[in-house]
Amino acid sequence: MMLALRNPSEAYRRVDFDARVEGADPQALVALCYEQLVTALGSALHADNTGDNRAKSVALTRALSSITALQLGISGQEGVAQALHQMFESMRRAVLDNVLAFDPKRIAAIRTDAADIARAMQAAATSSTR
Repeated sequence: MMLALRNPSEAYRRVDFDARVEGADPQALVALCYEQLVTALGSALHADNTGDNRAKSVALTRALSSITALQLGISGQEGVAQALHQMFESMRRAVLDNVLAFDPKRIAAIRTDAADIARAMQAAATSSTR
C-alpha cells in the first residue's frame, strides 16, 4: 500500500534496490552504495535544471543516506579507514550545504569523485577475480 502512494518509478527503484541488497556480499553492498550516491547526485542536478525543488530534496536525502551507509561500513580509525572517514564526512557536509544553497558545480564534482571511486573498485574487483 505504501508503494502505491509514491510515483511508479520511485516504487520500482525501491523494489530493485531492496532486491539487490538482499543477499549481497559486503563488496557488492559498497558498490551499490556508490551507485546510489552517483545516481542520487545526478538526479539532484537534473532536478535543479528543471526547477523541481521537491525532487532535488529527495535526491539529496538519498545521497546523504548513501554516504551514511558508506561511513557506517568503515571499520577502524587508522590509515585508510581514517582517510575514508574524512572523505565521507567532507562529502556529507558538502551535500548538506547544498540543501540550502545549491551549487551544481560542487555536486557535479562530488558525483565525479564517487563515480571514479566506484570504477576503480570495479576494476580492482575484476582484476582480482582473474
